[in-house]
Amino acid sequence: MSFYSARTTSWQDRLLAVNWLVIGLFLAIGLVGVVAQYSVAGESFAPWAWRHVLRLVVAVGVMILIANLSLRTVYRSAYVVYAVLALALVAVEVAGSINMGAQRWLDLGVVKFQPSELMRIGIVLALARYYQGVEASHVSRLRHIIVPLLIICIPAFLVFRQPDLGTAILLVVIGFSILFLAGVSVRYFMLAGIGLAASFPIVWTRLQNYQQNRILTFFEPERDPLGAGYHIIQSKIGIGSGGLMGKGLGDGTQSRLNFLPEKHTDFIFTIFAEETGFVGSLILIGLFVALLISLFFVARELKTHFGRLLVAGFGVSLFLYFFVNLAMVMGLAPVVGVPLPFVSYGGTSLLTFSIAMGLILCVDRQASLDLGR
Repeated sequence: MSFYSARTTSWQDRLLAVNWLVIGLFLAIGLVGVVAQYSVAGESFAPWAWRHVLRLVVAVGVMILIANLSLRTVYRSAYVVYAVLALALVAVEVAGSINMGAQRWLDLGVVKFQPSELMRIGIVLALARYYQGVEASHVSRLRHIIVPLLIICIPAFLVFRQPDLGTAILLVVIGFSILFLAGVSVRYFMLAGIGLAASFPIVWTRLQNYQQNRILTFFEPERDPLGAGYHIIQSKIGIGSGGLMGKGLGDGTQSRLNFLPEKHTDFIFTIFAEETGFVGSLILIGLFVALLISLFFVARELKTHFGRLLVAGFGVSLFLYFFVNLAMVMGLAPVVGVPLPFVSYGGTSLLTFSIAMGLILCVDRQASLDLGR
């Protein structure tokens, strides 16, 4: 049964109907992020931990606000949200802010954000809205394949040009996952795999030199131990040296001696694993797994195709970012700059996941609502 009731009237009923499990797990992981940011700065709230707390408070507010939206409003505005975010990606292409050689940010003066992160919301919303209006028996017809492919490939191409290969790949994988969950025939995915393999030599020549080096270094980190392979080697050292119980908060050598760049963002799990050991790492992984399982149960109880695809799409997104980040810092995947959800320092990433959680709670609250076709 859904944790919400569409007919609750009093605030007591609304409180009892809230999906406190999802909210509690969201906050627990976010607080782990605060502890990690505090520790990585040498047991200081400056410069990252206090900002992470502030952003977490804002994220909770955004989540609650979106959770209380009408599901029909969310459904009707899905294409509008997608279009606005697509225009934001075009704006990045024309007048984006450049940082570390990449043009990925929009600077609005009062706020600076990455539209590519928010585009995950747009793709999931647009695809869920599209398939709500398609009969299950018609899903694999060619005309119902072309439009979803355009919804996926247009923003992925714009993100790839920034250049941000990692996020572009994740957008494609999230989009294709929704196609699969919507019931698209497996033969299309087989054809896509064959086409991707055949086009690999062409794609390889279009990659930036640093992107090619990241992929080559993934297979052989020792080929450039002081360059492209440095992050992976230092990350493995940090995780391996944590042992069973870790070295203690603030006592990680990879952090304290600045052996590992980007220690508060992409490689925050390395520092956390070094300082809390296998036990702490297992607890954090357990929180993520519990959140993913809770989203599965939410999706299972939903009545509308739109709601199920929405929750499943955001669940896939959360899993991919969680899995890829851990695989990256453990040397099981190339370094692609993917943050650890709710834990890594970064406002746009936290905002994106809080919006996703809010939309999940919104769908869950109105699980029995009939959207029609």
